[in-house]
Amino acid sequence: MLVSENISEIRKRRWLKNGETWGLVPTMGFLHKGHLSLVRQAQQENDAVCVSIFVNPIQFNRKQDFDTYPVDMKKDLALLEKEGVDLVWTPKADQLYPRNFQTYVDVTQITQFLEGAARPGHFRGVTTIVAILFNVFQPTRAYFGQKDAQQVAVIRRMVEDLLFNLTIKTCPTMREADGLAMSSRNTNLTEDAREQAPVLYQTLAEARRLMEEGEESAVKIKQFMQEKIEQTSLALIDYISVADPVTLQELETIQGEALISLAVFFGEVRLIDNVVFSRNTQ
Repeated sequence: MLVSENISEIRKRRWLKNGETWGLVPTMGFLHKGHLSLVRQAQQENDAVCVSIFVNPIQFNRKQDFDTYPVDMKKDLALLEKEGVDLVWTPKADQLYPRNFQTYVDVTQITQFLEGAARPGHFRGVTTIVAILFNVFQPTRAYFGQKDAQQVAVIRRMVEDLLFNLTIKTCPTMREADGLAMSSRNTNLTEDAREQAPVLYQTLAEARRLMEEGEESAVKIKQFMQEKIEQTSLALIDYISVADPVTLQELETIQGEALISLAVFFGEVRLIDNVVFSRNTQ
């Protein structure tokens, strides 16, 4: 496994064998089983796999979140070597954002909702760094988790609009035994908050069940979700959404597919999760 922060070395390894397909798994490190599931999917579909590890400062709209984001490079590299990853790219911030940096990628419409509304500037940071990663590495396929559903939708939009020559692959959300979506931020939860946090997936699953049983009112679904989460003493709701999975606009009536999502604070830790419902498959 080659580990490098050098862009020239990364490009050289990428194009060492003509016609070799590469999967890229972009991460911010502090890896867990969810990240590793992306790696394994990439290995199944490509000749070789690169994982990038970079905590991207420009996608954090709260400095405290950036300052407290967990980092354990030694552990990350050990996990990736065990998985048989071919290349790990560990760029530094001043390489990607030099002093006179002034160019950003901004997807304008579907970033106005959900995470984009709650975290101004977040997606401009995400699309800018992902565009840089794609441009430097030029992967055949790039892998993202369903937990960050809006992020995937935004990146797909960017790839289509800017004619990137790659395929975006979405992999299922990996969960703990009690249903909590795996996240690097889970380690920052207090013991009491960790005990209560599974209410998020429980609420999403029950909301989807109500839809499966015929409920078509998004207002009623969101009211149910709010009441259930508010029964949990440490949970503070940021948003609850029932939206179109493509446009991310809120639905009034659920007739086909719906993205059911939420963001909830447990103290200073903000967790997101989602499930997708499709009436057409019932």
